[in-house]
This record gives sequence, structure tokens and C-alpha cells, in this order.
Amino acid sequence: MVGLRLMPFRAAPRRLAQLGVRYRATAVPESGETEHLDSQSVKQSYSRDEIQNIYDTPLLELVYRAASAHRLHQDPSKIQLCTLMNIKSGGCSEDCSYCSQSSRYKTATEASRLLKMEPVLEAARQAKANGSTRFCMGAAWRDLQGRKSGFERILEMVREIRSMGMEVCTTLGMLTPEQARRLKEAGLTAYNHNLDTSREFYPKVITTRSYDDRLTTIDAVREAGISVCSGGILGLGESHEDRVGLIWEVANMPEHPESFPVNALVPIEGTPLEKNKPLDHPTILRTIATARIVLPKTIIRLSAGRQNFSESEQAMCFLAGANAIFTGEKMLTTPCSGWDDDKSMLERWGLQGMASFESDRVRMKENLPSSTSVSSET
Repeated sequence: MVGLRLMPFRAAPRRLAQLGVRYRATAVPESGETEHLDSQSVKQSYSRDEIQNIYDTPLLELVYRAASAHRLHQDPSKIQLCTLMNIKSGGCSEDCSYCSQSSRYKTATEASRLLKMEPVLEAARQAKANGSTRFCMGAAWRDLQGRKSGFERILEMVREIRSMGMEVCTTLGMLTPEQARRLKEAGLTAYNHNLDTSREFYPKVITTRSYDDRLTTIDAVREAGISVCSGGILGLGESHEDRVGLIWEVANMPEHPESFPVNALVPIEGTPLEKNKPLDHPTILRTIATARIVLPKTIIRLSAGRQNFSESEQAMCFLAGANAIFTGEKMLTTPCSGWDDDKSMLERWGLQGMASFESDRVRMKENLPSSTSVSSET
């Protein structure tokens, strides 16, 4: 049990209940009444109105509540460092309106073949040497149909990177249950398949793959025992209600995703969204804080577009519950803050990198003992 003293806030029990954070009051003779939050109790489903009410909370109060939930369920001093590599760029048949890798748009991104093994393994070694503990590989494909030899190569990449002691994630488009099973057998830790936005706004962004197609792949990943990484992109032209709709969708999955990436659109010349305005900081902060309250045990990843926010703005996101970043030379097709800059930033704010397989959600999927039980035995 973890206690959090909220003496100046007499309305805290009522507000925490409204925000979906469960608690129990305990009498403490020495100091009177103190509110204790229950670190084991997590609400597994929400109505959309409940999440909207959380999202609409005055921003500073929302951040405070999110920070309280974050400290209850996560180690607030730890940030997961992830590195993403594009192992097959461009030439994708999808029409995602934000993506420069679509073959439908004239962008600077050129189509390439799937990389050979050694350049990918060398990139993983470099990432590990620089402190990254999760290595993610992305291929610009709709699905794996007709890509038998490429899939076999990726399976071998997964095996080799897992043998380095790193968590391994891939994003390869839609999967069948059998493909998900083989990725799990190869040692895949997580699979990224974003919902991108709400179900209602989604058709305005993508028409070549349905929302239910995405959910079907996520179901296959979950059933295979792989950690689900699924979030969205802000700044597509969506409304506040659409951001709430995205969080509502993931909050009502059979189990909360292991990680929830929050991307800020990086408008790319040649795509339909090239002229979209940059996302403002209060919007991403509000979204992260709401997600932290609703998904208290999920890792929330401050992803693409992070470099457009100042260091202090990023720190506010960490305070509100973001506890993972992408770091390294670049992301799939957009800029990324470098390892040295990020390590210096984290040091200034008293933060440190998360170890591989430190998350209890990941450890459970990997059939490893919880970090709590490990620490109690040492």
C-alpha cells in the first residue's frame, strides 16, 4: 500500500473518485485523517463522458491529479529510452494523410528494400551503448502478405536483438494470428499498431484500412502474448472530443495497452496535412495527463514531434505522467533528439533511464517475476 498525504485538499477523495483514481480513507491517530490511494486497484473500463470530464478539468488541477496517479503506479524518476529504426522505408500502398512513406504522395522519402541484417544489429548495439533499452523496427508495409523471406529476416533480427538483453518492438502493418505467434516465439516484446485518433475522425485521415482492421491486429498481438503498444497522433485536425475518443478506445480494450504513444504531428511537405498548424503544448499536456489517470499502469511515450517542445514543456509532460521517449539519430522519417542531449536533459531534471524489462506489465507478458518481488528477494 502506498499513501499520499493530501492535507491541503479536503475535496481530494471526491475529486479522485470523479477522476477515476480509487482510494480508501484510513484513520491515522498521530495526524488525523489522511487519504490513501490504492496502488493495486485500477478501473478497467470508462464511459466516454467520464473521460471527457477528466479531460475538461482545469489544466493545472488535471496535471496535479495525473502526477498523483503517476507516483502511485509508476516510479516517477524513471524514463524508458527507446530507439526507432526504419528498416524498410517508402512505397507503402496505404493513404495515411500524415505519412511521407505513402506511395500516393510526392515527398522526399524514397522507397527502399528491407535492410540486411548487420546494419540493423549495429544500430541496436549503438542504441544499447547509448542507454536505450527498447529497440523498435518499422517497415512501411500494409501487411506481410507475400513477404515470406522478409518476414523470416525480421524474425532473425528480433532473435538477435533480444539476445542483446534489449526489449524488441516492431511495427510492420497488419498481422495475422499466426504471424503474431511467430513474432512472440522469436522473442518480440511489443508490437506497435496505433489507432491514430477516434473512430469518428479516423476516415478523414485514412481510407485504405479500417478502424476495425487495426483492432483486429491488436487482438492478434494480445492473444499471442505480446505487449500492445497503441496510441495516436495529435494535430491531425481532430477535436478535443476526438482525443477523448482515442483514450476511450484504448481504455476499453480487454486489457489496457502496455504502452500508449502520444505523437504530435510533424507536417511533411507533399502530404495532405503539410499545412497543419503545429500542436500547442497545453493540448499534448492535457492529453498525456488524461491518459495517465485513465491508464495508470501503462507506459505513456512522448513520441514524434517532441523536439518541437522546449525542455521545460517536456518536463511538464513528464510530471503529468509521460515516462518514455524516443531518442537517437531519427525516427522513421522525422527528426529525433539525440542521445547525449536527452541524457543531459534527464540528468538536469533528476530523471534516469528505465532498465530493460523493468516494467511489471512487460515482465508479466514475459513470464518474469515482478520487479517488486525481485527487489524483496535481494
